[in-house]
Amino acid sequence: MKIGVVSDTHGLLREEVFPALKGVEHILHAGDIGKPEIIARLEEIAPVSAIRGNVDRGAWADEFPETLRMQLNGTSFFMLHDLKALRCDPAAEKLDVIVSGHSHKPASEWRDGVLYLNPGSCGPRRFRLPITVVTMDLTDGLGEPVFHELV
Repeated sequence: MKIGVVSDTHGLLREEVFPALKGVEHILHAGDIGKPEIIARLEEIAPVSAIRGNVDRGAWADEFPETLRMQLNGTSFFMLHDLKALRCDPAAEKLDVIVSGHSHKPASEWRDGVLYLNPGSCGPRRFRLPITVVTMDLTDGLGEPVFHELV
């Protein structure tokens, strides 16, 4: 199973996202969606699990939780928008991946057997940070994230 991970679209879904996520079977969106049309467009690629971020306001955003715990192909994920808000011990809770956004900075780091993943932003450029999405292969367990720079 191949998944895509995105964050911080802020209402902009670049066309380059579509070829980068081609073939994924599920997409995780780590918040700051910006507007509901973003999720509808991503669902043209694959089913989407999304959380809301600090810019997601209004009735449309109420359908998205602030955090989400889920399993995909035997891999346990916990999503929250701002990693600073993490209030659990991921290793003790046997989580495999913590997915966050907010900073717009792509990052992948292993801590205590848990992968902390920030796909960066694929929306409007912030400062000089890259525009990125991530794909991961979960076919034979947790594969390393692959960062795709879009522009």
